[in-house]
Amino acid sequence: MTSSQLQSPSRRQSAQAVQAAVRRNKPQFRPLKVAGEVVLGVVVLAFLFPIIFTFFSALKPNGEIFSQPPSLIGSEIRWQNFVEVFNYTPFLRFIVNGLIISISGTIIVVAVSSLAAYSFGILKWRGRDKYMLLYLATMMIPQEVLVIPMFLLMQKFGWINSWQALILPWAFGAFGAFLLRQFFINIPYELVEASRMDGCSQWGTFTRIILPLAKPSLAVLGVWTFITFWNSFLWPLIVVNDVNQLGNVSLGLQTFFGEHGSSWNLVMAASVIAILPTLIMVIALQKHLVKGIATVGLAGR
Repeated sequence: MTSSQLQSPSRRQSAQAVQAAVRRNKPQFRPLKVAGEVVLGVVVLAFLFPIIFTFFSALKPNGEIFSQPPSLIGSEIRWQNFVEVFNYTPFLRFIVNGLIISISGTIIVVAVSSLAAYSFGILKWRGRDKYMLLYLATMMIPQEVLVIPMFLLMQKFGWINSWQALILPWAFGAFGAFLLRQFFINIPYELVEASRMDGCSQWGTFTRIILPLAKPSLAVLGVWTFITFWNSFLWPLIVVNDVNQLGNVSLGLQTFFGEHGSSWNLVMAASVIAILPTLIMVIALQKHLVKGIATVGLAGR
């Protein structure tokens, strides 16, 4: 009698169960999954190609940017293009101005939007939803329609060519309040009631209970607002008279196009530098962004 025949039925069943589990866990070739990953890789490459092309073009001599046939890498690698950017124009000043405008605008937008969202999403008062709809209706007005009346208002205040004109007019929009409200309405109201029963004030409830829970949504709003201020071009072009003093990066890029031609290699190098602040912010807040995008907009009360 063989050893396998001498095994008890329970041991044979256990061995069969182990073998079945190994077969289930063994990687299997799935054509649809592989095809999906290939398509996803192609889409990612298509989105990244403009950035890749810009980076390699920033390392080319100016005469080879539009060479035929086109090539990704030039005849020489010119890292000094990134240095010439700061010698050609006061580009460091443009970066500092952009950071001041973007950071200040982001702080104001996040603060105002979180307070408005707390009022529209947590507090209960008469006519709340109607006023929220009226507030959201302002999002239907394009920025181009508001430019002229906003410029006249800034001129009335004497704010033309000032930090106030670059930051304040667009720091009180409805989008941030709407975005945060979609998260706030999913917070159990029992938490608010429990904090009030423990003697916490409205401000304490807002700062100690609501805001810590809303970090992912605040990160989404902060990144979106920072990028919006950082890339703004039309409004700074209208209200800024002295580009070298108050110009941001978008206005600074225009200084590379002069009467005697365009320095396309420097434009590409400056564009790469302009991408870095937003890229660093997205990477640093990636964890909160993924969580915030996954939770914002869920159905609430």
